[in-house]
Amino acid sequence: MANLASNFVGIKSPNPFWLASAPPTDKAYNVERAFEAGWGGVVWKTLGEEGPPIVNVNGPRYGAIWGADRRLLGLNNIELITDRDLYVNLREIKEVKKKWPDRAVVVSIMVPCEEGAWKKILPLVEETGADGIELNFGCPHGMSERGMGAAVGQVPEYIEMVTRWCKATTRMPVIVKLTPNITDIRYPARAAHTGGADAVSLINTVSSIISVDLDDFAPQPTIDGKGSHGGYCGPAVKPIALNMVADIAKDPETPGLPISGIGGVTTWRDAAEFISLGAGNVQVCTAAMTYGFKIIDEMTSGLSTWMDQKGIENVADFIGRAVPNVTDWQYLNLNYVTKAKINQDSCIQCGRCYAACEDTSHQAIAMKDGRVFEVIDEECVACNLCVNVCPVDNCITMERLAPGTVDPRTGQKVDADYGNWTSHPNNPSAKAAAE
Repeated sequence: MANLASNFVGIKSPNPFWLASAPPTDKAYNVERAFEAGWGGVVWKTLGEEGPPIVNVNGPRYGAIWGADRRLLGLNNIELITDRDLYVNLREIKEVKKKWPDRAVVVSIMVPCEEGAWKKILPLVEETGADGIELNFGCPHGMSERGMGAAVGQVPEYIEMVTRWCKATTRMPVIVKLTPNITDIRYPARAAHTGGADAVSLINTVSSIISVDLDDFAPQPTIDGKGSHGGYCGPAVKPIALNMVADIAKDPETPGLPISGIGGVTTWRDAAEFISLGAGNVQVCTAAMTYGFKIIDEMTSGLSTWMDQKGIENVADFIGRAVPNVTDWQYLNLNYVTKAKINQDSCIQCGRCYAACEDTSHQAIAMKDGRVFEVIDEECVACNLCVNVCPVDNCITMERLAPGTVDPRTGQKVDADYGNWTSHPNNPSAKAAAE
């Protein structure tokens, strides 16, 4: 059986699935239910400084985007950090960690960008016996307007500064949570690395307005006729998260920087993708809020089964395995040629492929008598649109033309000698060099 045990920056857990800092980790009751269900760890919902309590809205806090089958694709929230008393949280963290010593308990923190504020709260968290801290530099709403969260995460100099303060003050591993609301994720990651961070976690939520009530003309969720931008998460943000994780994993300026992957992890496959792109573990929120804590059963059993099938013994054995295959466009093989093929036995004659290709693409699918759809190889550029719009799995596939065969579209032989655009004869730079 595959070994799912995780050791992330010295923080051990029985599996690589942690609950992210969010409503599911706001109190001991929730966290203990999660551990009983089988979760490997949690990042406790963000604690703030001692003082006036955080006040959340008492109206709707979430908005959603659904698929045609009412499946939740994206969730938007306007909830702030924990509104529970700091010392109540600290007491519960200590009790939970004592009761569950084999589970990872990391505490998310967000206080003003002042050294004194960080030095005051860190010893309080350390005294709980928590395994580590996560600096919340990602929250895009509410707290960012107060100079915290994403307001810090968008300024690399602030990230480095606060990270240094924390590393100088605590024994605990320091994980820096990054905001996706930035042009290039590598710069904040580099700042965290320079500041001495033990790891980074990403992505936090994407700043968003999810919809508008067209009766009240107010953003949703609506509070007394007004709405605010919030944080977007769930399956819809996974591609953004994967790209940013890969950017950091292959950045030569942050070599070996541990990454905790967050953003739309719903199945074991999602987790495996994050890990293969460089994440040491994954954090989950929306999936747990949608399906409950028992979803961990599918995640752990699915990942274990897949690892067994692949002959992978430990999670660490495939961390970053996909990173070498993430490249820039200019290095893609322009002589790799494929053509779409329609399996007539599977085709339900809906015509989606034809409509999409005829109206918006390359007019490479013909509709013949009896609503039989066939690919016109001379026009097919292998864009894959037909595959993506077809409602029948594997009805349309892309088949590679072997080197040496003639591409019906161009009339040229498929040549395997030119491996990338840099050396391709159609590249102006390559032509000039040859001349």
